Amino acid sequence: METRMPSLTSPDVMTAVQHLGKAIHAGGVAPGLLSLIHLRISQINGCSPCVFTSLRSAKEVGETEERLHNVIAWRNTPFYTEAERAAFALAEAATRIQDGAAGVTDQIWDAAAAHFSEEQLGAITLQIALANFFNRINHTIREQAGKTW
Repeated sequence: METRMPSLTSPDVMTAVQHLGKAIHAGGVAPGLLSLIHLRISQINGCSPCVFTSLRSAKEVGETEERLHNVIAWRNTPFYTEAERAAFALAEAATRIQDGAAGVTDQIWDAAAAHFSEEQLGAITLQIALANFFNRINHTIREQAGKTW
């Protein structure tokens, strides 16, 4: 499979994404958790460039191989806190919004709200949206794993 376009980025788009990234990281959520959220969403969407990038960024902030390899099975492993589990559940529900899906139920939202402040929930919600944004662009243009932005 070949990439359809060499790059989709314009300077204005990159500036906007960089500002959004700064706002997300200023929201009080641990950088490792933000990377793990991006990783989980990218696993769901089958986005290899984002899996590659989120693994790299998670390692840079100290995430362990054990936690990285088990994000896909977070419900059945002892490696995550209840807060992290609530964030993963929110990320999955917000990502899987196909026809007939329950989406983010009150139960899922309330579980996340029990662990995170409103500012942190805003950052997590934006991280979920940004990961899905990148996943969809990469699928459309057939971006290949191995690049970082």
